[in-house]
Amino acid sequence: MRRNNEKFHWAQRVLHTQAFRITLIFVFFYVVTATALVAFTWWNSQRSLDNQTDQTIEAEVAGLREQYQRLGVLGLSDVINGRVAQHGSGLYLLLSPSHSVLAGNLVEFPTSATMIDNYVIEFDYKRSMQGEEVTRTARGQAFTLQGGFFLLVARDITDQKMSRKKFQTTLPWSVGLMLLLGIAGGVLMSRNLLRRLDVITRTSSEIVAGDFSRRVPMTTGHDEFDTLAENLNVMLERNERLMKGMREVVDSVAHDLRTPLNRLRNRLEDMQRKLNPEDPHLDDIDSAVAETDRLIGTFNALLLIAEADSGMTRGSMTPIDLSAIVADIADLYAPLAEEKEIGLEVAPSGVLTIEGNRSLVSQALANLIDNAIKYTPAGGHIWVSAGETPAGIDLIVADDGPGIPVEDRARVLERFVRLEKSRNSPGTGLGLSLVAAVARMHEAKLSLGDNAPGLKTTISFPRTFVKKGARE
Repeated sequence: MRRNNEKFHWAQRVLHTQAFRITLIFVFFYVVTATALVAFTWWNSQRSLDNQTDQTIEAEVAGLREQYQRLGVLGLSDVINGRVAQHGSGLYLLLSPSHSVLAGNLVEFPTSATMIDNYVIEFDYKRSMQGEEVTRTARGQAFTLQGGFFLLVARDITDQKMSRKKFQTTLPWSVGLMLLLGIAGGVLMSRNLLRRLDVITRTSSEIVAGDFSRRVPMTTGHDEFDTLAENLNVMLERNERLMKGMREVVDSVAHDLRTPLNRLRNRLEDMQRKLNPEDPHLDDIDSAVAETDRLIGTFNALLLIAEADSGMTRGSMTPIDLSAIVADIADLYAPLAEEKEIGLEVAPSGVLTIEGNRSLVSQALANLIDNAIKYTPAGGHIWVSAGETPAGIDLIVADDGPGIPVEDRARVLERFVRLEKSRNSPGTGLGLSLVAAVARMHEAKLSLGDNAPGLKTTISFPRTFVKKGARE
């Protein structure tokens, strides 16, 4: 069953490739053009044969008319019987005014005659061939002579009619065969194209996952795909050097700036402990400690955003229980919410396991709850929930605070962006930026919606990051 599903999925991918579409369009126009050309050629040849037959009949009719004018009806009968005796392809019928047969090789006027043009008719007649009576088709002219006599001159066109039927039967099969072979060629081209593209897609996916050493393999064909792979590898080589340089910068900043900031804070705390409670410089030191904490927080947030965007933390992804993280972070912020007289409610859920970085997911959820507590007025409520959806797992933090205007929801996800109404509140403008970076790292979708009133923030983890068999 699984193998059949894989084959079906592969067939779907082949049918949706650009190569298959282009081949199908080419085959369609080729079939239409070839069919039109063959049909026109056949029609033109049939028209030429009909014209040739009609011209032959007209010439013979003119001769018989002349014989009738010179020799009369008896002489015309002798001429017709003489031509019949030669066993040619001509068909003749001379009728008296009373419709009795005077001469010719037709026993009666054909009742199935169809008028094609002025005096031109087509009809079926029976002829004995090798002791067997067969039905054949003829084309000719019928007209009345002076004195009320009736003359029919025709030629057998059975072979032309048979070729016409064969063509009408063969043409649909030829069109179907051309379409079948064209589609088969499109499938083969698409399969080869997909194989080459799958290699590039697989390599790019591994690079997105954090393995910057991967390169697109090349063949010995030196075709356009190899040219593309060569250019991509040059670009990847340069990107890897840039990422290594960024890692080195991040490491240097981490060691050269974060440590001195922590040391400065510790010294300020030592000074704080040594001063008397009545010392006028104590407030200044408190402000300096708070400012140092703000700098350290900003610095840590920038490092986390840089690490999440660069994919450096993808290697640390493990199966984590999202419901447990929700419970832990909610317990951590419950005292702060209680202090501000805000209700913090957590919707119960079972085990929800995803593949992710526990530290970053926890930090993202902490930022969302912290923002909700910061902007929700006293007496308000905050709701935190996590649950499965057909597309994956949704992590939701909602409040009944002032919310964010629709026109500003995309802008607040940028770094250091703070709206006018939050200028006087503490913060760096990096909280939602970190949440967005964590969502991107997990290929999740971050959406800011209206909670009517308030803000509803949703992180939708896709099914690919949801650990199968999560619920027990």
